[in-house]
Amino acid sequence: MTLQRRAGVALWRQIAESIESDIKEEVFDRGKRLPTEAELASRFGVNRHTVRRGIAFLEQEGIVRVEQGRGTFVQERVVDYKLGKRTRFTENIQKQSRIPSGELVRAQLIPADATVAKQLHLRKGAQVALIESVGKVDGRPISIAAHHFPAKRFPDIIEAYKREQSVTKALAQYGVTDYTRKETRITARLPTTTESRLLELPRSQPVLVTESVNIDPEGRVIEYGWGRMAAERAQLVVQP
Repeated sequence: MTLQRRAGVALWRQIAESIESDIKEEVFDRGKRLPTEAELASRFGVNRHTVRRGIAFLEQEGIVRVEQGRGTFVQERVVDYKLGKRTRFTENIQKQSRIPSGELVRAQLIPADATVAKQLHLRKGAQVALIESVGKVDGRPISIAAHHFPAKRFPDIIEAYKREQSVTKALAQYGVTDYTRKETRITARLPTTTESRLLELPRSQPVLVTESVNIDPEGRVIEYGWGRMAAERAQLVVQP
């Protein structure tokens, strides 16, 4: 496809319009990588500098993202992740007509460090059940979540979680049929090497960091958790 010079329309603008049209028509799926600059230059019959200007414009408009050393990708639809009194990953995603899934990273008994012990009202070193997983939306990783439970109150919760594939259903087996969010703290930073790998995210892209405490209907703390969410794929919506 060789571009035709049109009065008042620069070649790089025509390239941007053509790629944007392809994205709207789903020639390029969201989250997928575009052809390389060299391939696009060959397709449009221009030099790579002209292609680069068109791509830069699309990036500025939020239509694509450029990852250093990896290429140019079609920007995904941003997930509105709601934080409220009851925060449930699966429900959050399903309400947006998208497909939630998860992948277990690790599940084991560990001694509570100072932070976990303080949040769960335990002594330091007390046994805690840790369940850590990657949450995915439409098959693409969006978050890493770690759940800490007092092992004395919830013995074998790891096995229950593996059977049910759900924290909510696992807790129900211990008589906790409902739980609410006491508090959530939110910060942001660049990802660690491990977080970058699990989220398939460049080290230069920030993650949203959450720390939360959940309580049962009697007000007793049942879980301390933290999350790491790809900032470019989700926005946190805080609800009363």
